[in-house]
Amino acid sequence: MGLLDAMRSLAERTPPERNRAVDALRAASILVVVFGHWLMAAIKVVDGELVTGHLLEMAAWTHPATWLLQVMPIFFVVGGFANGVSWRSYRARGETYGGWLRSRIRRLIIPVLPLLVVWTLGGWIGLRLGLDWRMLQLASQVALVPTWFLAAYVVTVTLAPAALWLWERTGWWSIVAGVALAALADVGSLGFDLVPVGFLNYVFVWGSVHQLGYAWLDGRLGGVGKRLLLAAIGLAATILLVTAGPYPVAMVGLDTAEVSNSYPPRVTLAFLGLFQAGLVLAFEQPLRRWLDRPRAWLGVVAINAQIMTLYLWHLTAMVIVIGLSLLTGGLGLGVEPLSAAWWLSRPVWFLVVGLVTMALVALMGRFERPAPDPRPAPPAWRPVLAVVGVCAGLGMLAAIGIADPDGLNGFILTLPIVGVVAGGLVRLPTRSATV
Repeated sequence: MGLLDAMRSLAERTPPERNRAVDALRAASILVVVFGHWLMAAIKVVDGELVTGHLLEMAAWTHPATWLLQVMPIFFVVGGFANGVSWRSYRARGETYGGWLRSRIRRLIIPVLPLLVVWTLGGWIGLRLGLDWRMLQLASQVALVPTWFLAAYVVTVTLAPAALWLWERTGWWSIVAGVALAALADVGSLGFDLVPVGFLNYVFVWGSVHQLGYAWLDGRLGGVGKRLLLAAIGLAATILLVTAGPYPVAMVGLDTAEVSNSYPPRVTLAFLGLFQAGLVLAFEQPLRRWLDRPRAWLGVVAINAQIMTLYLWHLTAMVIVIGLSLLTGGLGLGVEPLSAAWWLSRPVWFLVVGLVTMALVALMGRFERPAPDPRPAPPAWRPVLAVVGVCAGLGMLAAIGIADPDGLNGFILTLPIVGVVAGGLVRLPTRSATV
């Protein structure tokens, strides 16, 4: 059976009770991230040297666009809906948290392993061929940006059953409390220079947005009017924070900004999540009617079938294109960023990087579909151990890259792999018993 036939068969088997808008919003948010990352790369090759640039840092007028293009809040809202459905199903069958967590994070984490292997081997070869470690560090930091948000999402998934328990008992107050805690974390981090306190917002901010998915699932966000009211509250609060507070307009991190809205996440992103969720969900019913069309739903199914691979590899594809351009004297990258010619060349840029991405997805997509795991459910500490190892390693890799003056950061590179093995996410080969 060909790939298209397999996707068509999968689409046709969709249960009628499935909310297709969940899948569509997941696919749309990832596509916005992918094309947004490609667009932000305002780079140029001059005399064989790469001159790096970031569109948002070069053109302040683009900053308000990030209120729509920073769509990770939507991804977390969708995650809340999906995780709520999944955990309630496990809970109703009397299955354990350990089994649920292992199943839930295997598809998230296993696709990361080939990415780390490729970058480790590529880095090792590059250093021995004389590649400057600074270039390797920069390239890996760019390529591994997706792992940073993946780590945050994996932590949120790990806490999802506890968060659902809280939602079922306190409802909207759990969201109010989460946003309030995020604001207090910002006060401590920004007002009293307690920098580590700000990183608690990876739980408070993304956890609060994730709770909106539970509200959507339970019908507590019903009606277009209520959803538009939620969007208005989120928008008004975000405007107030960026005009009267210390927060920048751009909702993504910029090296030129004194305060970042995304590293660590700030309370602005929690309110942006309210705005985006309310706005998008106000159009849920028209979206669901459109998704009843076979072709539209087939497209959504096809994207979701490879969504982790697409997300993880799209920046590696961009790095490959840039590297090939450098090897050919700057072919295709000689246009001045933000010029009229640069804007006109963006469709070609998207096409080239997109083709390389599609090739990588075709090559690496198999890791997104791990074989079913028939082993008994593990004790909860095993998959939690995997989460700790993987998230610690991915967070450090995204922050500092894979190389330093001493060579490859071997410990950091192997930490996620050790976490996967020690946490029991993969089945190790065993020696057959002998008679």
